[in-house]
Amino acid sequence: MLKGRGALSNPPGRFDLTKLESVDDGWYMDESPDSIATTLEPERSRSVITTNDSPDIPFEQSINPYRGCSNGCTYCYARPSHAYMGLSPGLDFETRLFYKADAARLLEGELSRPGYVCKPITLGANTDPYQPVERKAKVTRSVLEVLARTRHPVTIITKSALVLRDLDLLSDMAKDGLACVGVSITSLDAELKRKLEPRAASPQARLRTLQGLRAAGVPCGVLVAPVIPALTDHEMESILEAAAAAGAGWAGYVLLRLPYEIKDLFTEWLAEHYPERAAHVMAIVRAMRGGRDNDPRFGSRMRGTGPYAELLRGRFKLACTRLKFGTSSREALRTELFRPPGPQYSQLSLGV
Repeated sequence: MLKGRGALSNPPGRFDLTKLESVDDGWYMDESPDSIATTLEPERSRSVITTNDSPDIPFEQSINPYRGCSNGCTYCYARPSHAYMGLSPGLDFETRLFYKADAARLLEGELSRPGYVCKPITLGANTDPYQPVERKAKVTRSVLEVLARTRHPVTIITKSALVLRDLDLLSDMAKDGLACVGVSITSLDAELKRKLEPRAASPQARLRTLQGLRAAGVPCGVLVAPVIPALTDHEMESILEAAAAAGAGWAGYVLLRLPYEIKDLFTEWLAEHYPERAAHVMAIVRAMRGGRDNDPRFGSRMRGTGPYAELLRGRFKLACTRLKFGTSSREALRTELFRPPGPQYSQLSLGV
């Protein structure tokens, strides 16, 4: 195991044509490092807004300032996206990061298009917009500055207390009904968090983040995500109770998903950290996924099917009712205040 990393290996991506396999031939072998440094490189893009029409996801537009995430969450469904870069969804995803170098400029251009229709934009739909590198790179901050200036509604999903850095922007936007933040909490067990999400904020830091957001007047909620059967599912009610006490106004949950290479990375992690219950965890996962490791179908991929999934659904509903939570992952954000960027950002204005 590498210090501060979630994945235990670096398997090839599904598009790789060649695979490397180490063999001990009896000759000298270099010692394996106990850590891997994080690298951050610019990624050139022609656009930053991604559109979505999935009926399972409560937003139509999103921006991902970063590709890859050093939080190192073992279960992260975004890991397979590194395969499009010719990289591994394992350790590469956590250590070889990319940022949208021209995110703010590109966003200005997209918002200034004559046919643009204002709809809330979500930050954090794929990787955490406040992962550790954001502290210096400030790509998320630059995007928020554009959205604040144009009075464009935004929802943020994060595990990081770093979101509090941008309260000057978020509290101002929230006064006009333009901002909402969801804080994801998987477990209140600090030791489990260190194994499962090694570089993400501690559970207590996330609860303090909810307190800070609420105190600043920014509507916020909690996402119990992912719910991992026989590992974190017993914490659902305690997470919701702690979040409610911290000021969360709404709640949601997502069942563990294991698409593509994630199932192998996660089962490898389970076998290493929880060998005594690994088979039990996967048996319940498959029972909620129609006998498979993953079910990609709309309508069931986020919540699962079968008796165990129904039990989780019922527990969540009862807890939300008792705690007077809303169940929407977005406050009713306003769109009528949007004002497009000025003419200097138009495609027809070349600045000459």
